[in-house]
Amino acid sequence: MIWSYVLKLVILLPLVCGLLVGCLYLWRKLEARLPGAPTTRSIAVRETMMVSAGTRLAVIEFEGAKLLVSVGRGGVSLLDKVDRPHVR
Repeated sequence: MIWSYVLKLVILLPLVCGLLVGCLYLWRKLEARLPGAPTTRSIAVRETMMVSAGTRLAVIEFEGAKLLVSVGRGGVSLLDKVDRPHVR
């Protein structure tokens, strides 16, 4: 009698905990896609490119200006700034 209870506990407790963790992970990933989520942000990373093993270039848009920054182990450095994007 007690062994069936222990067996169910050993099997079902990790299953329930796994389902809980999975649901929380999916909620976190899909929360931004839900209707009513804030879509206006003042900063956005438009593109990134790996230059070397520890260095990456990133284009960041902030209040209409585009910033080209270098991100590495030593920190972040501003390389170039364009106040208004070029219209094609």
